[in-house]
Amino acid sequence: MSKPKLVYFDIDGARGEAARLAMVIGGVPFEDDRVKFADWQARKPHTPFGALPVLEHDGQTVAQSNGINRYVGKLAGLYPNDAWQAALCDETMDAVEEIATRVWSTMPLPAAEKKAQRESLAAGPLSDSLDRLQRRLVAQGGRYFADGRLTVADLKVFVWIRHLRSGQLDHVPVDLPDRVAPQLVEHQERVMGHPAVDAYYAGRKVAT
Repeated sequence: MSKPKLVYFDIDGARGEAARLAMVIGGVPFEDDRVKFADWQARKPHTPFGALPVLEHDGQTVAQSNGINRYVGKLAGLYPNDAWQAALCDETMDAVEEIATRVWSTMPLPAAEKKAQRESLAAGPLSDSLDRLQRRLVAQGGRYFADGRLTVADLKVFVWIRHLRSGQLDHVPVDLPDRVAPQLVEHQERVMGHPAVDAYYAGRKVAT
């Protein structure tokens, strides 16, 4: 069996990062094909849905981030075998994808409109999403979102909270997760404390 190849932009975050981390944690050898933004238009027509990430394995291709997360999660032992716990894992990933898509969809807007929409999202839907995610975490015991252990759902949330706290999103307060959902911040720090995650970012010399 060949190594999986994850095709995603050359950034340490966003939709492709949870799959990268899952394979790192699970010790799954993979090719990390990091696409430069300058090369994207030439490569875009060769993707299933005109978007990244894409996973290539054994001559086949699959797209959509959460589908990829489930697949690599199974390879890495980070996806539940129990059907109900798998549903909880999927629920969490889909909740993050839904709100992240709303925030990221503001990227091409003119500056004034982007500011207005992001401030509105931060005050309303984004804060509400963080609160609801926190409540789901608490309902599962407060440490992990499914199966009582680290899964790809935790990695998806980790990447999202890390992004929100990074200062990379103009007009979204950096301290929003700390104020609205402090247990998600504790969760982020818990995942960051995993030896494989810590070593991965240290090796890439990326601020966490």
